Amino acid sequence: MEMTSETTVDKKAVLQRYFGYSTFRNGQEEIIDSLLSGVDALAIMPTGAGKSICYQVPALMMDGVTLVISPLVSLMKDQVNALISQGVKAAYLNRSLNDAQFDKVLENIAQGEYRIVYVAPERLKTMRFINTVKRLHISLIAVDEAHCVSQWGQDFRPSYLNIAEFIAELPVRPTVGAFTATATPEVKQDIMNILHLNHPKEVATGFDRPNLFFSVLRPTSKPKELQKLLNERTGKTGIIYCATRKRVEEVCKALCDKGYSATRYHAGLDDEERQKNQDDFIYDRKRIMVATNAFGMGIDKSDVRYVIHYNMPKNLESYYQEAGRAGRDGEDADCILMFGQQDIETANWFIDHTEPNPELTDEQNEQFKQKEKERLGFMISYCKTQGCLRSFMLRYFGDTADDRCEKCSNCKTSFQTADVTVDAQKVLSCIVRTGQRFGAQVICDVLKGRVTTPIINFKLDRQSTYALLEDVKPNKIKALIDSLESQGYIEYVGAGRPVLKVTDAGWLVLKGKAQVQAREALTVQTTVKEPTDSSVNTELFEALRDLRFKIAASRGVPAFVIFSDATLKDMCIKMPTTDDEFLRVSGIGETKRKLYGERFMSVIKEYAPEKKHAPEKKSDSPFYLTQAETERYEYSEKPIAVSEIAVRINRLITDDNRKKLKATDITEWLFSMGVLKVEEVNGKNCKLPTYDGTKLGLSIERRESKAGERYYVTVYNRKAQKFILDNLSFFELQYSPKSIK
Repeated sequence: MEMTSETTVDKKAVLQRYFGYSTFRNGQEEIIDSLLSGVDALAIMPTGAGKSICYQVPALMMDGVTLVISPLVSLMKDQVNALISQGVKAAYLNRSLNDAQFDKVLENIAQGEYRIVYVAPERLKTMRFINTVKRLHISLIAVDEAHCVSQWGQDFRPSYLNIAEFIAELPVRPTVGAFTATATPEVKQDIMNILHLNHPKEVATGFDRPNLFFSVLRPTSKPKELQKLLNERTGKTGIIYCATRKRVEEVCKALCDKGYSATRYHAGLDDEERQKNQDDFIYDRKRIMVATNAFGMGIDKSDVRYVIHYNMPKNLESYYQEAGRAGRDGEDADCILMFGQQDIETANWFIDHTEPNPELTDEQNEQFKQKEKERLGFMISYCKTQGCLRSFMLRYFGDTADDRCEKCSNCKTSFQTADVTVDAQKVLSCIVRTGQRFGAQVICDVLKGRVTTPIINFKLDRQSTYALLEDVKPNKIKALIDSLESQGYIEYVGAGRPVLKVTDAGWLVLKGKAQVQAREALTVQTTVKEPTDSSVNTELFEALRDLRFKIAASRGVPAFVIFSDATLKDMCIKMPTTDDEFLRVSGIGETKRKLYGERFMSVIKEYAPEKKHAPEKKSDSPFYLTQAETERYEYSEKPIAVSEIAVRINRLITDDNRKKLKATDITEWLFSMGVLKVEEVNGKNCKLPTYDGTKLGLSIERRESKAGERYYVTVYNRKAQKFILDNLSFFELQYSPKSIK
């Protein structure tokens, strides 16, 4: 079906109204047009490229409900919060909900309350969910992280195999969109076959993230190098990935001991601590997250300014996905990998000790292990290449790339070429004289003249090459070994702990029949260095960030859900002081203008004196309370009903254009929080507090009507009233203003 001009206007109007953007990014419009036409789509777009817009815009234009299937609990929560803040009714169903919350969401789904519902793949097999959605008009199904359906992908999840069966059980097959950031040709074919995509529109926007600066370092001391990198990034938010739980504990403790705002995340922590630490990072209570690769899937935090890998991951797919969690807002960010020879041994150990996949045969499991070894080889080559890092990765993923990007450490590093034949002969001789049975670390230690356990046990200090390079720094010896390998003079042989062997070309060097040239780095750049943008008032930017933080804290959502850093910077450039001007800021739609415009523009006016006294348009904002109004609330020391709380709150609002709060708004929100439940008492349904509700200060009071009939009502003590006041803006987002229908 061909897109009409009317449809084009509609989709752009939806984009502007709800998401605050005037134009689509690369690939988004093609995918949206396909889904609106009823044609399945397969989108391969890098992290941060705007995949969610591709199904959220059609969801708001189609009749019926859109189901988003995702394995990522954190992503669901973040995206639903963001949609609600943009005026869209949305919800999620996953294991984070208790029974009361799950029942309430399911009831709302059945009543058609939501336009977009996020659901974990495991829920697709439950009869309650299936029976509910069968009665609805499902217009679109979006499969996020679609590579999880492939047994050959790095994140295979058996529950994804339920998706095709679930779709087949629906009365009418909806349009299906599959979305992923990484997919080899083999995985892409699996996605189309297993999900039964019907002649899908394929859109691959390329893997390049121009705002990311890539660096590979080979430090002598990783702890010292890490501290140096963090000192250069004071006040910025970042993630540090480590290969093991033990390393996470060591690095996090060291950082906390030095006064850094850091927390930790790995599978060895209990669920409660993991959730707390994750929330501390997401809500900006901690600046640095130290974690294994268990952290990050589905974390939609847009203002991560750097990702540092303390250890090398086992493949480029994982590295690019983890590094890609930096700079999701489009602003510049750094991706730094600290590489050491020990990282190779650790990665090999993990591959060798991975539990076999019960869904695969023994032969297939062995093939998968060999595939992992092959992927590891490319990862090692990336760490050791002296060419452009970005082009290495893009070509690995099948993209075309220039030989130089001028935005990676290799392109921005100054090198000098030197004849290193004599030192190369010393290295080659050491490898031969020690029996060609050791790896790079032992060879380096022998040449440095160190006293280590292997050197003592194998009497290597008696070799003629012992301490031949004692005046050379270890990192330079290791760099020379890497150079000899990359030029084909030596090679690694064996699995697990590979050993160095001299090749035929290396023997020619030893015999004096060939020379060796090597490039030595003079300076290494680890961050993009761009001219300071003089159009951004730093003082105003910090004032806007402070306001954003306060609003986010009061609403119980992450700061980036309110506005991204990129949006705040655009405010600093455009200095809006009217509603129309505020809507022209990138990332601001009509709902956010109503919710936040007045407060942000009041700050901006302090920095734009010529606009301070401009006539202000009368506000048509939805319900909200200012801080001053909240402080005037008169608490009742005696427990009172929710209707009385609503009356007391509405007394504080003097602006007729602002909506008043209904008691049902508060009640609905408390149901969603799991602190209220419906229970039958004397043949009548009553709204009663749950156990969690009683802890908040809710209690039951028996009353009597004028006719003498007894009934029960839930009342709220001072603690409960304060809880409601402190969270007003959170439930206001969910229940007012009304979402689009």
